[in-house]
Amino acid sequence: MSQLNSTPRKALVVFSGGQDSTTCLIQALAEYDEVHGITFDYGQRHRQEIDVAKQLASQLKLASHKVLDTTLLNELAISALTRDAIPVSHELMNNGLPNTFVPGRNILFLTLAGIYAYQIGCTTVITGVCETDFSGYPDCRNEFIQSMQQTLALGMDKPFTIETPLMWLNKAETWALADKYQQLELVRDQTLTCYNGIIGAGCQDCPSCLLRQNGLDDYLNNQQQVMDSLNSKQASK
Repeated sequence: MSQLNSTPRKALVVFSGGQDSTTCLIQALAEYDEVHGITFDYGQRHRQEIDVAKQLASQLKLASHKVLDTTLLNELAISALTRDAIPVSHELMNNGLPNTFVPGRNILFLTLAGIYAYQIGCTTVITGVCETDFSGYPDCRNEFIQSMQQTLALGMDKPFTIETPLMWLNKAETWALADKYQQLELVRDQTLTCYNGIIGAGCQDCPSCLLRQNGLDDYLNNQQQVMDSLNSKQASK
């Protein structure tokens, strides 16, 4: 066997402990020989997600799990996710963005993930951002991801791939993906997506919880149709 073929395939997952990143992690564990996780502590309002990420990383037996202090982002970016005094709103701000948008968050996270991936010998970084069914964040768009991928490769003179398994999936299809790997119950009951820090079904009021629950209801009511749609999208990649 050639050295190339015997080299283990490694991936680093940007892992928050939420539905999307946990689903990406589950898929990565099935597709890669070695999976690492990186979680960012930026003083987020729902920082219970860090403990959830630690628990899931241990439970799913990641090769490593790094929690990185990025609280400098909290000092710079004023958002409902970085200031407890700012209520999470269902209305858009004057700039057309949700008040949960944290400016520069994914720019910083993907940059730091790229640096860490470089150190541990990964050329693939996986993130759960999604353009099809997202909260209006500009740093979740495919155009942004492609730009960051090129920037990382140029800046470190090394080929980098940023994989986005959920980019063109809606929330129902994301639930179907977890179910495809027989982990729907784990994602449903043990992840934290809620902006108010409640595990599982969450507060059932914040925008993140509503998006998550609507997607789950859609999947459970139309399982075969949604699974067929997921398989079709994955086959066309």
